[in-house]
Amino acid sequence: MSFEKLKIIEPILKALNNQGYTQPTPVQEQSIPIILQQKDLFGCAQTGTGKTAAFAIPVLQLLYQQKQTIKSAPSIKALVLTPTRELAIQIQESFEAYGKNTGLNQVVIFGGVSQAAQVHALRKGVDILVATPGRLLDLIEQRIVNISNIKLLVLDEADRMLDMGFVHDVQKIIAKTPKQRQTLFFSATMAPAIRKLANSLLKEPVTVEVTPVATTAETIKQKICFVDKKDKSALLLHMMTHTQIPMALVFTRTKHGADRVARDLNRSGVRAEAIHGNKSQQARQKALHQFRSKQIKVLVATDIAARGIDIDELSHVINFELPNVPETYVHRIGRTGRAGAKGIALSFCDREERAYLRDIQKLISTAIPVEEEHPFRDSAGRNDIRQPARKNNVSRTQANRFAQVNKKRPSFNKAVQ
Repeated sequence: MSFEKLKIIEPILKALNNQGYTQPTPVQEQSIPIILQQKDLFGCAQTGTGKTAAFAIPVLQLLYQQKQTIKSAPSIKALVLTPTRELAIQIQESFEAYGKNTGLNQVVIFGGVSQAAQVHALRKGVDILVATPGRLLDLIEQRIVNISNIKLLVLDEADRMLDMGFVHDVQKIIAKTPKQRQTLFFSATMAPAIRKLANSLLKEPVTVEVTPVATTAETIKQKICFVDKKDKSALLLHMMTHTQIPMALVFTRTKHGADRVARDLNRSGVRAEAIHGNKSQQARQKALHQFRSKQIKVLVATDIAARGIDIDELSHVINFELPNVPETYVHRIGRTGRAGAKGIALSFCDREERAYLRDIQKLISTAIPVEEEHPFRDSAGRNDIRQPARKNNVSRTQANRFAQVNKKRPSFNKAVQ
C-alpha cells in the first residue's frame, strides 16, 4: 500500500515524499479513507503508530479541497485538542510539514507562556488550530478565538485528557462547536469512561484499533544517563569528544531544541547539523548526505524529520530528551542495530522526564540499565526514579571540569563504545 493508492492529493504527496514518508502505517491505511469519506472515527491507537499523520493528512486534504471550491472568510476550520504543550507542538509541526504546499495556516496555542505571540498568530488568520484545553477556553472567554464555524474536531489522547482532569474543559469547548461537524476521537484505551465520552460526541463512528510496536531489537545495547537538565549539553559534548563514538543521531522533542543542540556542538568544534520541519528539503538532504558520508559527526533531528532516515552503519542513537510517548522511544532507537549489526542507544533523563522513563520501561517490559560512570550524573536519579529528586550537590565549577572528572571514571568511555 502507498499513499498514492489512498488517493492523497499531489500537494500533500509531495510534502510526504520530501519527508521520506511513502508507506502508510496500519493506522493510517485504515483511518485515512474513513476520514476522507467525512465519517466520524473512533481510533484506538497510541502515538508511535503513526496516529498523528493518520488524522493530519486527511484533515489537510479535506480543508484544501474545500478551499478550492468554497471561497469563505478566514476562520478556524479544524480544531485539534490535545492534553499537553509538547504534544500540541508536535502535532502542529506535523500539520506544518505535511501541509506546506496547501496554503493552509496552522497555529498552536498552549498555557504556561504569555499569550501575546499566540494571539498575534491567531489574528493573522488560521485554518487549523491545535490547542490545549485550558488556554483555548481562556482565549474563547476573551473572545479572541471563535470555534463556532469549525468543520472538523479532533480529540487526541482523550484518555490522557480524562486522566489529567480536562474532561469538563473539553465538554465546555465542544459545546461551543457546531453540531454539524466531523469528529475524530483518538485514545490509547477503550475504557468505559472513554467509551461514554466517545458515544456522546460521535455520530455512527467507524472504529479503528491498532496495536503498537512495543519491542526493541536485541542487538541494541540500551543505557540511561541520569543528568540535570542544565548539564545535558556538556554531557553530549563530552561523549562526542572523549569517547570513540564515530557518529550519532541525536533526538530532541522540538525543532528549536534541535537547532540549539547543533549550534552548541558546532561552537565547541564538533560538526553537527539539525534537520526538522523548518528546514527546506534541500537543506535536509544535504545534512543527511553529509552525515552518511561522515562529513559531520552528529545529526540532530526531531521525530518528524527523522522519518525516512535509514543508515545501516549507524552505531549510536542518543536521546538528548526522552520522548513523552513511549512508542516513540522504540522507533528512535530502532535507527541503530539494523541488519543484525550491534547498536548503542543512550538516553539522557532529567528529573522532569522520569515519568517518561517509567512509561518507556513499562512498554518494553525492560528495566534500562543505568550508566553510573559519567561525569555529570545526577545522584538522585540512580536510586529510584519513583522517589522525589534531591538537589544535585555537584557544583557548576566541578561540572565544567569534566575532563578532569572523566579521568577518574575511565569505564564510562568503554560503556558508550
